[in-house]
Amino acid sequence: MKKKMLSMGLLLMSTLVWSNVRAQQQRPNIVVILADDLGYADIGCFGSEIPTPNLDALAAHGVRLTNFYNTARCCPTRASLLTGVYAHQAGIGHMMEDKGENHPAYRGHLNDHTVTIAEVLKDAGYFTVMTGKWHVGQQAGVVPWKRGFDRSLNAPAGGFYYKDAKNARVFLNGEEIRKDSDKLPKNWYTTDLWTDFGLKFIDEAITEKKPFLLYLAHNAPHFPLQAPEEEIAKFRGKYRAGWAKLREARYKKQIALGLIDSSWHLPPINPNVPNWDSLSEQDKKRYDDVMAIYAAVISHLDKSVGDLITGLKKRGVFDNTVILFVSDNGGNAEPGAEGKYEGEHPGSVQSTVFLGEGWAEAACTPFWSYKHHTHEGGIASPTIVSWPKGIPQSRNGSFERQPAHVTDILATLVDLAGATYPTTYRGQSIIPTVGTSFTPLFVGKPLHRQRPIFWEHEGNRAVLDGKWKLVAERTENWQLYNLETDRTELHNVIGENPKVAERLKSLYDTWYQQVGAEPYPRQVKWFYNYEKAKAEVAIGK
Repeated sequence: MKKKMLSMGLLLMSTLVWSNVRAQQQRPNIVVILADDLGYADIGCFGSEIPTPNLDALAAHGVRLTNFYNTARCCPTRASLLTGVYAHQAGIGHMMEDKGENHPAYRGHLNDHTVTIAEVLKDAGYFTVMTGKWHVGQQAGVVPWKRGFDRSLNAPAGGFYYKDAKNARVFLNGEEIRKDSDKLPKNWYTTDLWTDFGLKFIDEAITEKKPFLLYLAHNAPHFPLQAPEEEIAKFRGKYRAGWAKLREARYKKQIALGLIDSSWHLPPINPNVPNWDSLSEQDKKRYDDVMAIYAAVISHLDKSVGDLITGLKKRGVFDNTVILFVSDNGGNAEPGAEGKYEGEHPGSVQSTVFLGEGWAEAACTPFWSYKHHTHEGGIASPTIVSWPKGIPQSRNGSFERQPAHVTDILATLVDLAGATYPTTYRGQSIIPTVGTSFTPLFVGKPLHRQRPIFWEHEGNRAVLDGKWKLVAERTENWQLYNLETDRTELHNVIGENPKVAERLKSLYDTWYQQVGAEPYPRQVKWFYNYEKAKAEVAIGK
């Protein structure tokens, strides 16, 4: 009873701190920008050499969340972001395949026992807008315009940048429109399209004198990597030193920025990745071009963020708009070390380019592993929060190191909007949110998180409780890391802390059953055992 009363007291204190801040201004507008397959080190203010001045400016006048986590994959992250519950609870424990009624965690679409950020904020008086990649069940009839969004321009699952792409499909407010419709710009590029329509819809919110929610879900920098040729040309030749040296340069910049602790050593590079010096000149040119295309896609993504900020300022709403920028998973190593480089003009709409494992090593600096996986490289997101009216100037440019998770976004938006999370909605019982509002981080206060954070994707698993992280890939034994002293996960301390490991394992087993997770037997071609890889590098194999 005493523990429960203390917990309630801490929560009340946190709420009062935030209430005092919120009482000083009107309810804010909210923009959530979700990047797709963007690695932890892929923007300038998180260590990249790619110029991202607009995101860097947001960080300089806001807060960088250094320990913000996703679910390791695109669909599950979107499900958790939208609903505030674990992806399995929302019905998307994996991707879009439907395993049937006997597997409720794997239906491939949001279920009726969840509410979205749009449904909750719409009931609180917000004008709700979505543009970009949906990917939470349109094939099953789960669509933005039926899940709370007043306006939407969306792609069912992304996977394209230009209107001439074979799989390009666009829906405007519930109606599929022709790719060359006069309702769209003549020669559109999705990164710009989503932003342009976001601002158009915001104009409607301003006309109606309502605060707005914009969920802007980019498909950049997801494959097939495509960008205007003149933008790619700016980066060609800049990556001839190779992925290992790029990774080292980003690591050094992260230390210089104060983003990471210098005592967190850079892990050895994945032994599956070829030594750059062993490659032919032809291969070096090819891989340099792949990275140049990737850099151009990210640079253009940053340009679109700048266009959004300029648009908000012109409308006089920027200062009281909360902007949250985050990525859905770590850098993408698919389909392996070779990547993909197909088409007569790689980077054009007729081409198919994948980043591949070598450059993904740099994208995820300073961590192990990538998208799909539950080591830090797969689940750590570069995250920025900006809000001129709500974040004290003394916090500008600061780092916030308390852990937060994508399931926390709904709770945070409910807090910001003064909304109420329902117990029932449209006649259905609603799963309680598992998230914790991270609004106290805006003013430098503790979160007082009450529960651990859990992961499971394709059999890769983890649990984080305070400084302790228990993690294992599908074929591995459990490992235990102290993330305060070893966030790059080089020193498995499970042998020295068996009681901690057993406690976390017990918590994980209980969670696994509660959310309906199931074993995942299927192998991925480029999957490998990280414990084994580290051991091989250590002994010089």
